[in-house]
Amino acid sequence: SFIAKAEIRRWPFIGWLSARHDTVFLNRGSRQHARVINAEIDARLEAGRDVAVFPEGRTTDGTHLLEFHAALLQPAIETGHPVLPVAIAYYDERGQRSLAPSFADATLPQCFAAILACRSLTACLTPLPEIPAAGQARRDVSQAARAAIATRLGLPPASTPPETPPDLPA
Repeated sequence: SFIAKAEIRRWPFIGWLSARHDTVFLNRGSRQHARVINAEIDARLEAGRDVAVFPEGRTTDGTHLLEFHAALLQPAIETGHPVLPVAIAYYDERGQRSLAPSFADATLPQCFAAILACRSLTACLTPLPEIPAAGQARRDVSQAARAAIATRLGLPPASTPPETPPDLPA
């Protein structure tokens, strides 16, 4: 299951596809709804299912990581399931990092156009070592996951964008 912002449910085709494939839609900014979502995550973990959370809470251009929101990691702590950080990067036909899939400063159609304009685009998902969550503070688990992903991607450990972004072609 994926946890996604509720707005995605209204996106053409992607919203329909997401809803058909067990996505849980979160009303961001609502602590009460986060509790409801955490109960759903808890139930899915207890049923032996995996749940994917994107703890940055919003999209960047890939040159830095924002701070991770820890609230949706609470079910892993409560159920004793480890957290598996996954680093995601995109590469062009030359093997160079690509910003084409970024829609941080673009509309969804602009993002699709940038992706379609690529001769080749490879998504690389790298699972990192599991982080034991049982008995841990969710902020500590969150910070450990963020640090592991930043290290793997060669990104700065700070949450602010670098003054000069790394040389990543679009």
